[in-house]
Amino acid sequence: MKGVVLAGGLGSRLKPLTKVTNKHLLPVYNQPMIYYPINTLINAGIADIMIVTGGNSAGDFLKLLGNGKSFGLKHLNYTYQEGEGGIADALSLVEHFADDEAVCVVLGDNIIEGNIKTAKEDYERQDKGAKILLKKVHDPQRFGVPELDGSKVLQIEEKPEKPKSDYAVIGIYFYDPTVFDIIKTLEPSHRGELEITDVNNHYINSGTMTWNELDGWWTDAGTFESLLYATNLVAETGANNLELRNAKGNLTAKNAK
Repeated sequence: MKGVVLAGGLGSRLKPLTKVTNKHLLPVYNQPMIYYPINTLINAGIADIMIVTGGNSAGDFLKLLGNGKSFGLKHLNYTYQEGEGGIADALSLVEHFADDEAVCVVLGDNIIEGNIKTAKEDYERQDKGAKILLKKVHDPQRFGVPELDGSKVLQIEEKPEKPKSDYAVIGIYFYDPTVFDIIKTLEPSHRGELEITDVNNHYINSGTMTWNELDGWWTDAGTFESLLYATNLVAETGANNLELRNAKGNLTAKNAK
């Protein structure tokens, strides 16, 4: 399985901070935001990773991350998204990198307390289709919201006025290689973007979508409020301690679950 971190976009909700840098290079407590999704993948046992970036600060990712050596990786891959075509458009850029393997996709501003290794292992046993991770939230209308029937996902609505559950679809997805064919069939939404919700609903309609509930807390960091909230959570729980090395020099995560 390959890992993908989507770190493009203009970060307009965080201006003026993002007038001079990419959102995903901003600090969350004592580390750049981009460190957290990379470590989410590494802690799940995924070491072949591509960063999708964009904007005028793309070169800064290379300066910061280099070839991934500081994360215990042999190599780190990069590609560039021109403009803001949406999450699904960004994902389409990694088709050559995926090379007919499944992918785990993490949005670059998603920060979690725990570990997605169990979800990854469940998905590998699933063998095809897709898996989304869900988390109960107090304000689901801000997110993509699943309608559930037991263990089955019936549909996902984006930012609904009347949510059909109190779960949010967080920005961590597992897809089989057919995801790239699905993206090629999408039409831009009213926002002019290719929507990841449309990708997920395609898998739902084909009967190949499953879900897991994420353990521990989760937040994005795409607004001033959520960036502050993420920083405080990391500082309070110690979930930032992702740079500890074990005796063999490999990275470990103190709070991995």
